[in-house]
Amino acid sequence: MLKKEVLRKKDDFNAIYKAGKSIPDRYIVLFYRKNDLPYSRTAFLASKKVGNSVQRNRAKRLMKECYRLNAERIRPGFDLIFIARKTINGRKLRDVNKSMLNAASRGKIIISEKRG
Repeated sequence: MLKKEVLRKKDDFNAIYKAGKSIPDRYIVLFYRKNDLPYSRTAFLASKKVGNSVQRNRAKRLMKECYRLNAERIRPGFDLIFIARKTINGRKLRDVNKSMLNAASRGKIIISEKRG
C-alpha cells in the first residue's frame, strides 16, 4: 500500500463516519464514502474491545492481507475504513476474507467479475 493510499487525518475519518455509509458483517464493519480521487484510501482499525495488543494487531494484519488479495477488485475512488469486531479473534484468513468480500459486495464497491 502506498503512503497516499492510507487514511490518516482526523477530518477524513470524521467525514466518513458522518457522511459515509456503514455495512456490518460477521467479523468486520466497513465504513465507506466516495472521495473523488483516482485511487482508494484505506484504514484498518481494531479497538480494545477486540482484545489485547497481540489480538488487535493480528486482526489488523488479517484485514490488510484480505484487502491486499482483493485490491484489484475494489473500485477506485473510495475512502474505506475496516473495523474489526470481537468475533474476529481466532478466525482464519479465509473467514475474514469472505466477510470482507461480503461487506464490500453489499456496498457495491467490488468490481463484478464477468463470466462467460
